[in-house]
Amino acid sequence: MLTNRSVPPVTVSPVLIYPDVRAAVAWLDSAFGFEERVRIGDAHRAQLRVGADGAIVVADVRGDQASPSSGVVTHVIKVRVPEVDAAFNRARDFGARVVQEPTTFEYGERSCMLEDLAGHRWELTQTVRDVQPEEWGGVTVAPW
Repeated sequence: MLTNRSVPPVTVSPVLIYPDVRAAVAWLDSAFGFEERVRIGDAHRAQLRVGADGAIVVADVRGDQASPSSGVVTHVIKVRVPEVDAAFNRARDFGARVVQEPTTFEYGERSCMLEDLAGHRWELTQTVRDVQPEEWGGVTVAPW
């Protein structure tokens, strides 16, 4: 596969629509620690690095592209973090709306759910132990 320095070097790049691209980039940097990599126009798009191997694209409202509407959840972006409680506190301190406090689950993850300034839902998650899916009722179809 060819590489291209103009696009994120990841397999999947969610494109999230915001009413104000620059405000979204500033907030995502402050609240989640994402890093802007490429800016496209003053307010059209931006590519952000998420951790060591992730990326998202922030895009403007135009045509049939709209940011989320209140009370309707169409997607959740899951981000693995090294310490979920610290990441939760940081995002909450920057104004993220708390949907679910950090909780430890039987499948070995400690996770929380937050909503950003435009209504996108973010699940921050941290592995706390290795668990076979069969231990909590899942089924291993193929190993990662």
